[in-house]
Amino acid sequence: MTRKINIFDTTLRDGEQSPGASMNTEEKLVIAQQLLRLGVDVIEAGFPISSPGDFRSVQQIGQLAGDKATVCALTRAVDKDIDEAARALEGCKRPRIHTGLGVSPQHLHEKLRITEDECVERAVHAVKYAKQYVNDVEFYAEDAGRADQKFLERVIEAVVEAGATVVNIPDTTGYQLPEDFGARIKGLCDHVRGIENVTIAVHTHNDLGMATALALAGVKNGATQIECTINGLGERAGNTALEEVVMAIKMHGDELDAHTDVNTREIMRASRLVTSITGIGVQPNKAIVGANAFAHSSGIHQDGVLKARDTYEIIDPSEVGAKGSEIILTARSGHAALRHRLSELGYTFDEGTFDDIYKRFLDVADQKKEVYDEDLESIVQERQRTQSSSVYTLDALQVSCGHPLIATATVTITDDSGATTTTCEYGTGPVDASYKAIDKIVSMHGDLKEFSVNSISRGIDALGEVVVRIASETGEVFTGRGSDTDIVYSSAKAYVNAINRMVSNARAHDEAQA
Repeated sequence: MTRKINIFDTTLRDGEQSPGASMNTEEKLVIAQQLLRLGVDVIEAGFPISSPGDFRSVQQIGQLAGDKATVCALTRAVDKDIDEAARALEGCKRPRIHTGLGVSPQHLHEKLRITEDECVERAVHAVKYAKQYVNDVEFYAEDAGRADQKFLERVIEAVVEAGATVVNIPDTTGYQLPEDFGARIKGLCDHVRGIENVTIAVHTHNDLGMATALALAGVKNGATQIECTINGLGERAGNTALEEVVMAIKMHGDELDAHTDVNTREIMRASRLVTSITGIGVQPNKAIVGANAFAHSSGIHQDGVLKARDTYEIIDPSEVGAKGSEIILTARSGHAALRHRLSELGYTFDEGTFDDIYKRFLDVADQKKEVYDEDLESIVQERQRTQSSSVYTLDALQVSCGHPLIATATVTITDDSGATTTTCEYGTGPVDASYKAIDKIVSMHGDLKEFSVNSISRGIDALGEVVVRIASETGEVFTGRGSDTDIVYSSAKAYVNAINRMVSNARAHDEAQA
């Protein structure tokens, strides 16, 4: 039997640190539910002391997970951080505190300004302090990829002796070559007393495009936990992508002496869910979950695949949940057909919710020859966004534009008090006029930082999805999404969605300060 490799998912913590990828507690709970369907071993739910929202997320995900997964809270090697993490994890059946500090010369001398002896002292104290609250304590040696090997071994031996159950060896900057990182893990296995009694974790970043290779090199040399994110989200160039390491281990289990317990058929659904919630898409040629991952355009490739799939595909698309449906949905499809297809995509709804989705489906179907899975995902996610961010509702939009006409927009919006306002503005184009009209009504204004339009599915009649990012006065970035066959209307919906997030965040902050 091969070694079990634990999958530690940090989409909700490190993944959320991608600029513009911030999520509220409700959205984190939706993703956490999907992580449980995937069967990950550990969910790093947040950094409790960083914000009331992160505290609530850790608390609620700890309750949601039950005994299905370990729920982990991040801290610095600081007592008050650990106290807050322990408080957030109260009631969690399988709690873990993840504490640590930097161990590289850059971190010791430039950031922390402490000696090696002080570093070891802080590390040991943090682990012992955390052990007062939970049995499962993970220690991270930040920037271990650039640390002196002998010193790294000294720190790890000290925290193992202090009671750490997991030691996390991150290549925080994605600096090392895979073979060197593998040798670093082997060195710990060979020289650290007691290392055989704890789990060795690897947490690698993609700054040089080698995160997956680094993680697998760690596994090959003794690591039994990989820390990763859905779609490779994370700081700078991102983290190791869960879908890549899981499928690589599945394909090369014997060579790596490794396996995971991840339900790979839930991978595609997880990828799409994270994309929908964060607004950060994956590149079309992204391994495993990209739109073109199982697409073939070359005649030679098509001929080969039609004769035998494995001539050009090493993975059966169905293994990652990418198998398409045979049902073609059009305006003539009834309730039963739509419900069946939504069920195949993993969605079930009560009658009231389903009726709303069906009405929206008919609106889209009336404008398109065929409704694709991507369209259905968009319809469902749009309704969920509307339900969770309802400070302002866009009731109507009418625009007039053309050359040499002046673009004008009339907007009607209802706020959460029930007040409805209609106003008109002009601008340099229909989107500019629409956004100016919206700004006249809403209570907070955002500085537009990014605006992008993409076709959700195929064809000239495809739904157009608009993603906007706006910055508040404090510099926080909020993402909004909207989809429709009318791009201007999509743009207005995306902008209102982003403003709703910004206003909701400001209200939550005010409540926390009260």
